[in-house]
Amino acid sequence: MIEVQNLVKWYGPTLAVDDLTFSIPEGQIVGVLGPNGAGKSTTLRILTGFIPPTSGRAVVAGLDVTQSAQARADIGYQPENTPLYSEMRVEEYLQYRGKLMQMDRGSRAKRIDLVCDRCGLTQSRRRLIGQLSKGNRQRVGLAQALLHNPKVLILDEPTSGLDPNQVTHVRELIRELRGKHTIILSTHILPEVEKTADRVLIIAGGRIVAEGTPDELRHGVSSAVRVLFEVKAAADAVQRVVGQIPGIASVETSMHDGWCRAVAAPRDSQDVREQLGQLLLTNGWPVREMRHEGGSLEQFFIQITAEQEQARDGTAA
Repeated sequence: MIEVQNLVKWYGPTLAVDDLTFSIPEGQIVGVLGPNGAGKSTTLRILTGFIPPTSGRAVVAGLDVTQSAQARADIGYQPENTPLYSEMRVEEYLQYRGKLMQMDRGSRAKRIDLVCDRCGLTQSRRRLIGQLSKGNRQRVGLAQALLHNPKVLILDEPTSGLDPNQVTHVRELIRELRGKHTIILSTHILPEVEKTADRVLIIAGGRIVAEGTPDELRHGVSSAVRVLFEVKAAADAVQRVVGQIPGIASVETSMHDGWCRAVAAPRDSQDVREQLGQLLLTNGWPVREMRHEGGSLEQFFIQITAEQEQARDGTAA
């Protein structure tokens, strides 16, 4: 559905996108992550046809977005700050957007009813946009992106300004759209990507530095898996006994109000909870807590972007 080939974008002497290549199959939700200035927004603007690349191609449904009006018509775009007409009512604005997309009157009426319902705007459709909260303006931005039922949805920070209930609603909506649209989701809220995306692209310095499913990326975090537990025993005894388990690489302990809090780091990300539980039971130590912590997408993001920064600093030196 989307093919990006050797995309390059220069702003004067500044290289914003550096030979970017990736593909997204039809119906997939892809999260795009990266630090500020990584080239994410520039890439999205090229994909929507808003700005041209310096070189390379961006193709949607087999058509080059820089040369085909049909390719651009197949895209619904919600920028982070959607430009809205504050003096228009929500319904008027959506009518206007539908006319721009050359939708006939009957189609506009049906789609406006649908997107207002899906985006939680039914009670606000007769209100002036200028009187809406930031969260509801974000909903209008999402509604206009969905209005013409595009093949591709490009959403830039779609939950910005929303309260927790609204965030949950938008997250559920995006999941409902899986398979019906190909979706690119750019956000700084990493849990949003973990809960909605099929695949993740991490961009730094204008290049893709990592890609894969959220699970694949989480498993790539160095030294992230650990078991935290709390037992009523002496810290030195816990460290000595637990350290003898073959699957455990290290144990850190501390005492709090007569309870030993310990963190065990398994070898090769093994799940050692069963062995650990049996050992604690054999020693007759009361257990107040035990939990397994795996790597998170946030940890992987921090690790990979830090490595990229170090590599860039080394090259500069």
